[in-house]
Amino acid sequence: MTTTETPGILPRILDYSSRPDPYPLYAELRKTPVALQEDGSYVISTYRELTGLLHDPHLSSDVRNLSRPMPGAAERAAPAFINLDPPEHDRLRRMAMRHFGPPHTPGLVAGMEGDLAAVVSGLIDDFTGKERIDIVDDFAYPFPVTVICHLLGVPREDEPRFHVWVNHIIDAINYNPKTDPQEKLTNGMQATKDLRQYLGGLLEQRHGRPGDDLLTRLANDDGPEGRMTDDEIVSTANLLLIAGHETTVNLITNGMLTLLRHPEVLRRLRTEPDLAVPLVEELLRYEPPVHIIPWRAAYSDITVADTVIPKGSQIMLMLASGSRDPDRFHDPDRFDPDRQDNQHLGFGSGIHLCFGGPLARLETQIALNALVRRLNRPRLIADPPPYRPSPVLRGPIHLPIEQS
Repeated sequence: MTTTETPGILPRILDYSSRPDPYPLYAELRKTPVALQEDGSYVISTYRELTGLLHDPHLSSDVRNLSRPMPGAAERAAPAFINLDPPEHDRLRRMAMRHFGPPHTPGLVAGMEGDLAAVVSGLIDDFTGKERIDIVDDFAYPFPVTVICHLLGVPREDEPRFHVWVNHIIDAINYNPKTDPQEKLTNGMQATKDLRQYLGGLLEQRHGRPGDDLLTRLANDDGPEGRMTDDEIVSTANLLLIAGHETTVNLITNGMLTLLRHPEVLRRLRTEPDLAVPLVEELLRYEPPVHIIPWRAAYSDITVADTVIPKGSQIMLMLASGSRDPDRFHDPDRFDPDRQDNQHLGFGSGIHLCFGGPLARLETQIALNALVRRLNRPRLIADPPPYRPSPVLRGPIHLPIEQS
């Protein structure tokens, strides 16, 4: 049996004090690939077991298949496709992808390269004359927010409104009824309603009107599988708005922090811009933006590493731990942009592989190339920097640097 209760490790991983460096705790957790928790949930931490489960049809992404309801589950609105299983997941993802990528819109992401570079250049132009810069506030946040607002058709000037809602929603992802105030969940549920109402209002304006943004296309598209309902469009837009900037903010910020900690790689990227492609893949393994999938549900009794996990159990997938597993990656705690066979879990795997992964990759490649080329002798002010509260979407909340 590989199941052991590990009451000390997971709470330490989730505790904010571990946010700057959870990796030693992941190494300790991997000694027990399938770890039963006191609340009856199971934590999976090794690469082999994680990849198996991410491709296992006996694992559900639908909260309704948990035997023990999650807090606030009864009040949840129509779920986005990331929280559904086939065939509904597949139908909605196909309908959204018609307007986002191959096969129907194959050149969308590649065709944005010039516009992305222009946004990046404009943001860095504003650094002129500044000795001190916050990479998050001044760059890594406004860049992907501008991009996803343009793609979706969300007014950029509304960002202060939905920024507050998104923060409450993300905080609620980590809600623990034993340790967190009820207000944390309440705020998250209300923010979800507010954001959906806001997106629903934008959607109403798009019906029957021409436009190239994703909301307008979904509102008026009669593809081979028909048209999404308004609730389905709002759920999809809600997902893309949040995931479309939160993960990329972390990826860019983690990337710049990693380069500043590895000045030899920073200098190399400055003279070898093509290095950005494998470098971003290594970042997705070494310092990924998403560390944990907080829950999956077992459709039926399943066996993982000789451990039987009962039907309806909550399963937590520690993706960042898997990407540092020494049984899969040579010298996994070393940042190596020349790493070969880098099948990381930074964007997940299986049918829920990150929908916006190609865009996030391109944004980060362009961003890091521009930053290392145009910043003048950048230096960290604080190491480690302050981190966001979330252990799920992990990254610095601020990254102050100085330049000459």
